[in-house]
Amino acid sequence: MSGTSTTDDRLQVLEAITDTALGHLDADRVMATILGRVREVLKVDTATVLRHDADAQLLHAIAASGIEEEVFQDVRIAVGAGFAGRVAADRRPVILDHVDETTVVNALLQERGLRTLLGVPMLAGDDLIGVLHVGSVTPREFPEADVELLRLVAARLALALQIDNSATDRAAAAALQRSLLPGRLPAVDGMRFSARYVPGTEPGVGGDWYDLFPLPGDRLGIVMGDVAGHGLNAAVIMGRLRSALRAYALESDDPAEVLSKLDRKVHHFEPGALATVVYGLVSASRDSVAISLAGHLPPVLAVPGGPSAFIDVPVDPPIGVTGPARRRTVVELPPGGVLAFYTDGLVERRDHLIDVGLRRLVDVVTPDLPGAVCAKVMAALVGATPAQDDIALLVARRDEN
Repeated sequence: MSGTSTTDDRLQVLEAITDTALGHLDADRVMATILGRVREVLKVDTATVLRHDADAQLLHAIAASGIEEEVFQDVRIAVGAGFAGRVAADRRPVILDHVDETTVVNALLQERGLRTLLGVPMLAGDDLIGVLHVGSVTPREFPEADVELLRLVAARLALALQIDNSATDRAAAAALQRSLLPGRLPAVDGMRFSARYVPGTEPGVGGDWYDLFPLPGDRLGIVMGDVAGHGLNAAVIMGRLRSALRAYALESDDPAEVLSKLDRKVHHFEPGALATVVYGLVSASRDSVAISLAGHLPPVLAVPGGPSAFIDVPVDPPIGVTGPARRRTVVELPPGGVLAFYTDGLVERRDHLIDVGLRRLVDVVTPDLPGAVCAKVMAALVGATPAQDDIALLVARRDEN
């Protein structure tokens, strides 16, 4: 193939990338269709889309026409390396008229016999989504009109890929979070429980979670946590913290030591991650709970014949923040006593201070059956207004006899 595109050719591609008939296709089919039309119009032999992985600073080949091996072999290019890496690093079009090991790091481009390459960045606002490049096995020129045309195609593909990435991440994060939250609270002698979890309306699933698990010696672990951030990454970190905390809980009967080990794990394996956690260990006799707070809001305690109040527990730094030795506090739980654990999404609102929500919470937590307490709390603090942030609530009550 050789030559350049005409005005009519370019109009065909513009029609193709805005074709409403593509709306019923998934992202992969849309890319394949558009790449095929680009090859025809620009009279090139190959067209490839590489997605940008911002965390790894890599480009991954995810769609190709004429050089499908790039996708089949999971080609990966470091940002800044070779031809595609240079396009990504500079965020501007690059034309290459000499293809060998000194100019490209992807050997498939040489094996295909490409002589000329044109690559453009795929941008969505200020975000680099990927790189789109086309190639010809014969020497040729790419005039400015062809460069601009490919940039328009790249913008269309970047938008489609960004939407697909967001939808995929949301679905994966939601599925992961649902799989990690207890589907059914365990039956425990001497205790009753009820819980609520409501996803927030902000984009992306958060990292809120609660957990309830039996431990050796007829003890019981209660956890409430909140990973900073939203989306799939927060949900993945949440899952790792949940699993690690369970393992550490089997090794130690001191909640402060459990959270200290969790903190060391995060510093080593998840640098930069941040989470607030409250861990309570209910005694075999059910008459006390040892609690340690890592930057989390304190649980509410309601006892028969007395006022409800936040438990008096020192708040240590969040998980992921270096600080002094963590502490634990033993709280008495009399018969009929209720403990309410929650995340900040329950009490925080944009239209009032968090103190307002905290006061409302104390007012409605009473020493009643956990299901009734959950219903009162959600009615008073959520009502008919969707919460911006995720909400997790777990209510535990000691039986009266």
